[in-house]
Amino acid sequence: MAERKKRRYLHEVDLMRVMFIGGVLLNHTTTAFENRLVDTTNSQLLLEATHLALHFTRMGFMFMTGLVLVLNYYNRDHQWLRFWKKRYISSGIPYIAWNAIIMIVATLIASGGIDWPKYWAHLGNALQYGNEYYMYYIVVTFQLYLLFPAIVYMFKKLPTHHLAIIGISGAVQLFLITGIKYWLPHIDTSNWLWWFRAYGNNVFVYQFYFVVGGFVAIHYDDVVAFIEKNHKFINWMAGLLAIGTVFLFFGDRDILQLSRKAVFSVHQPFIFIYDCFMILFVLWFGLQYAKARQHGLPDWLDNLIQAFSKVSFGIYLCQSLPIFALNAILAHISLPAWVLLLLLPVGYLFVAGGALLISWFCFKVPPFGILIGRPQWHLFSKGARSHVKSNA
Repeated sequence: MAERKKRRYLHEVDLMRVMFIGGVLLNHTTTAFENRLVDTTNSQLLLEATHLALHFTRMGFMFMTGLVLVLNYYNRDHQWLRFWKKRYISSGIPYIAWNAIIMIVATLIASGGIDWPKYWAHLGNALQYGNEYYMYYIVVTFQLYLLFPAIVYMFKKLPTHHLAIIGISGAVQLFLITGIKYWLPHIDTSNWLWWFRAYGNNVFVYQFYFVVGGFVAIHYDDVVAFIEKNHKFINWMAGLLAIGTVFLFFGDRDILQLSRKAVFSVHQPFIFIYDCFMILFVLWFGLQYAKARQHGLPDWLDNLIQAFSKVSFGIYLCQSLPIFALNAILAHISLPAWVLLLLLPVGYLFVAGGALLISWFCFKVPPFGILIGRPQWHLFSKGARSHVKSNA
């Protein structure tokens, strides 16, 4: 209890959650509009060329996962069996439920009916591989939970070598993504184990972001001081590298002549550097929000940020439902490409608002909170509390 009293609430983490989940929704909304503009030129090219700039959100989510886990568990008694029980249940139930729910909706949209034997086989495959409805993140998180005690042990065992850990982790990350971009496309991976072949679902491909999230949590005040001192450089670099993703797109497409999948891949050395600066920028922006809360931030804006933050995990899980609805609407709209492009903000608000409403319903109405990892009826009376909780 004494430890809980000392732990401070980091409001900047709330805004970071909102910015990362908001970026994920914008990324996927943009993809829906790109698909609708497939027969056009300039409008589609504009969306494609700027699409890579939105990809920092995936790594931001990985960073946030490492940050919040270490914030919550680094200084606790290490009862790892309880940790695994709590985490796998709180994430596993939503993972299974939303795969099942979204697959029913998708099947009904595609065929108007459900062949249940095929449905169960399809669902089993989706649960095993996490390859449907953007659920790869949950599969990666399951792997992280298994490795998390080792990460904590590493930081505690080497208290004077944390910068070296980050340096080695960054070097390994750069080596992996360089191999993924320049070596892997020329290799026959058909005989590889799925876990290596589907590298986007492999926890080690994201290891740097989990490790650096833990580092920031442990050395939070020092990191904040560094960001405040160097925020102008960080912000300028984030902006310049965002523009650089446009040149990367044309270089990958026209000079290296990579496949469409490789062109839009998040696993590229340039994107790695861009992600690092964007994560620092988002943290700095979150710090400005925390300061603004102390100087009269409008209540409606603060309440909206808090709402998005509380149910950000649920928004991620259910996002496919409003995206399905958006795709259906776009399929029945016949407008000039430039008009459709101007409707992108409207489409984004539709997806974000829809996902928020679904998640907020689950958050407020028992027993549906269990679907977003925030059950109203707790199965266990003990265990770590989530970092994001209601504020008085």
